Amino acid sequence: MIPKVSILGKMKKQKPNSESNFNNHFDLLSEEIVFSILDYLNDNPIDKKSFSLVCKSFYAIESHHRKILKPLRSEHLTKILSRYPQVNHLDLSLCPRITDSSLTVIASFCKEMLRSINLSRSKFFTHVGLSNLVLNCGNLVEIDLSNATELKDVAAAALAEAKNLEKLLLVRCKSITDIGLGCIAVGCRKLRLLSLRWCLGVGDLGVGLIAVKCKEIRCLDLSYLPITNECLSSISKLQYLEDLVLEGCYGIDDDSLASLKQGCKSLKALDMSSCQNVSHVGLSSLTSSAECLQQLILAYGSPVTSAVADSLQKLSRLRSVKLDGCQVTCSGLKAIGNWCVSLRELSLSKCLGVTDEGLCSLVTKHKDLTKLDITCCRKITHVSISHITNSCASLTSLRMESCTLVPREAFVLIGQRCQYLEELDLTDNEIDDEGLKSISKCARLSSLKLGICLNITDHGLTHIGMCCSNLKELDLYRSAGISDLGILAIARGCVGLEMINIAYCNRITDGSFISLSKCSKLNTLESRSCPLVTSFGLAAVTVGCKQLTKLDIKNCRNIDDAGMIPLAHFSLNLKQINLSYTSVTDVGLLSLASISSLQNITILHLKGLSPGGLGAALLACGGLTKVKLQTSFKPLLPQPLLQHLEARGCVFQWREKPFQAEVDPICWKIQLDNLDED
Repeated sequence: MIPKVSILGKMKKQKPNSESNFNNHFDLLSEEIVFSILDYLNDNPIDKKSFSLVCKSFYAIESHHRKILKPLRSEHLTKILSRYPQVNHLDLSLCPRITDSSLTVIASFCKEMLRSINLSRSKFFTHVGLSNLVLNCGNLVEIDLSNATELKDVAAAALAEAKNLEKLLLVRCKSITDIGLGCIAVGCRKLRLLSLRWCLGVGDLGVGLIAVKCKEIRCLDLSYLPITNECLSSISKLQYLEDLVLEGCYGIDDDSLASLKQGCKSLKALDMSSCQNVSHVGLSSLTSSAECLQQLILAYGSPVTSAVADSLQKLSRLRSVKLDGCQVTCSGLKAIGNWCVSLRELSLSKCLGVTDEGLCSLVTKHKDLTKLDITCCRKITHVSISHITNSCASLTSLRMESCTLVPREAFVLIGQRCQYLEELDLTDNEIDDEGLKSISKCARLSSLKLGICLNITDHGLTHIGMCCSNLKELDLYRSAGISDLGILAIARGCVGLEMINIAYCNRITDGSFISLSKCSKLNTLESRSCPLVTSFGLAAVTVGCKQLTKLDIKNCRNIDDAGMIPLAHFSLNLKQINLSYTSVTDVGLLSLASISSLQNITILHLKGLSPGGLGAALLACGGLTKVKLQTSFKPLLPQPLLQHLEARGCVFQWREKPFQAEVDPICWKIQLDNLDED
């Protein structure tokens, strides 16, 4: 709760200087108004930090305004929670080491104020800490314990004391069994969302208990559980169930779905991906039961034939169907086209059997499609693109990576007819500059993927830069025709750019980096194997792009320690970096220790790196959670050091990777095509 005595009022009493108060116009505003102003800064933590540093008054206001906290180090919890007394959502996913003592600190500071906590990447705590947390924080409604593989049934019993819990994620909690889940079912009667994905110790008994005791369940994820039709009859009686995920439940078959006939009237989304034992016979059971179904996912399941499509025809509210990885027949696609419903979303990614005849028949009938995924449908040609663009003018998302038989002329149709597109994936296609010129008419584009498009040049990319000002994500991976001129056009026209991939664009120089430094919202830069880029270019990006969180400069051999110094000084939000095959030495690596947010670092084949320098840098970078290193370093680093780092929550990935020479992008594409033919 906000204190009744205004923070601003307190500061006024502390500063009776009338001239000072007259000049501070914020003193004239109520606390609620200032809080509303701060709400607009939620998307940019840097701006909020700047606000708090203006004066003591602003510092106090920001401290009481913040409700969500995502700390980097568990050792600072006492200090952080003291400063922010109004926190109700605590995200500890960046803190790999959370002990029982840490949870005790949280419980003592937050108490009834805390409503949500994320421990999905944290380790080292036990049922003792969990018990302390839930007993002292009685208003907890959401707990994420995903990846807590060491937690056992006694921890589940502790969770059962969280009587107000509504959302619980136990993804990969492989040591919890039916006994522990039964405790949760008895104690947490208000659960509305439960994820048991990959909880391999849970079976029909535990799931059945949840269905019987937790009547308020809306969302239930049972992916990869060894369950059978024994528990589905209980699940079918959950009258509020809206979202059911059965992905990879190999014990589910046609008889299992038959048990749903009498229930699931409220079900809106059903995911049965990788359920190989379900045929059209079982799916027909959905027709009479799940009459409210809006989304159906059957990815990597049985072949999609006309019988399968016909069995789903009566689902009158169906809007989204995902068939990724399924073998489809022409008759099956035609049967989907004959459905009375009007689909909004269809995914046929990596579906074998998609042809022009079947796809054209389908899209001609479903003209209200807004999202279409035909990734790796390698048999379709310009005929399909013509029908898609002619029939589905309202598309906002089109993914068509590796549709290699589509000629360059067909891409012009996309820009001419589908101008509402916001997401477009043309990776590994024959599009050229004329196609890009046409696509530039899609002024709403926010994501454009042009990786391995060897026919595009700066000329085509310039049109995108001039017309697509809303672009936030651009992928030019291995598009060898792009140089500094194209990147300059993008940087000038798309100032809101947040992610760009220019890896293996070997004509890129420091000029591109200098251009990108004007994109202040850039948070992801992937530029591996850009041999002409130097430390000078990197310095420009770090100065201009202070929100940078992910940087890949692998094989940029002209980047050395001179680039690391400004990086360490300006990129204080950096979380992930790949320095492999660069010219960085001990000095440069050690300078990165000042980046407290740094968690993930890859260091392979750095010639200037010594065991002593590496050890010092690893020890100084206190927030590291994952380090990828050459195996040859393992015997050279002191074992106590490695043990200390692992105890701190750092995971080492050792790689026996020989030194690799880079391949020209065009030669690489030829090699890839030859592999596909084989």
